[in-house]
Parts: sequence; structure tokens; C-alpha cells
Amino acid sequence: VRLVELGGDLVQPGGSLRLSCAASGFSMKHYAIGWFRQAPGKEREGLSCITSSDDMTYADDSVKGRFTMSRDNAKNMLTLQMNSLKPEDTAVYYCGTRFDTESCTDTYFWGQGTQVTVSS
Repeated sequence: VRLVELGGDLVQPGGSLRLSCAASGFSMKHYAIGWFRQAPGKEREGLSCITSSDDMTYADDSVKGRFTMSRDNAKNMLTLQMNSLKPEDTAVYYCGTRFDTESCTDTYFWGQGTQVTVSS
């Protein structure tokens, strides 16, 4: 069972990135899964969650309207399209699940993370 995040990079303010999270060993569509991030010196925070019934929530007002999550059940992949990036978006981004169908709260299973750095 594994999650692998890809797509992190150095990008200028105002730029865009698309992160992906590939799952192996289990089918994402049966569980709630989300995107999280951890900035230097800060705790990991939840950004978004999609449930097994495809209900989608964005936890942080600072990313609403700029970040869009989607899930491709055929590819067993989760993506995060990030637009209008700001320096404060700099963090390691993770996908994670707790193998629950409806909640991302208390997520405990993570990928290795991918670094996003927003800087000029």
C-alpha cells in the first residue's frame, strides 16, 4: 500500500503547478483522501478532502478559488491544480488517507511528499 506524490517544483509568484498523487495497493475511490501541506516550522494542515461518494471540501479559505482537487478513479490518481501561487504556499505537499469512506480527519497514512517553493 503506497501513495506517491509528484509535481512539486520552484515556481514564481502568480504561477501554477499541478501535483499528482498515485495510489498503489488499494483503490482510492473507496476512501476519503485529501491534500495536506506542511510549511517550514509549522504543523501539517489539511487543504482538501474528497470522500468515497465524491463530496469535496476545501478546508482553508486561503486556497479556495485557487486550488482545485480532482480524482481519476480509472488511474487511481488524485491531482491538485494550484493557480495564482503565493510565497506563503511554499510547503511540502502530501496526499493522505485514514482509510475511512467519509472523513479525512485524523489522517495517518501519507506519501513521501513533494516540495513546492514559490519564490521570485
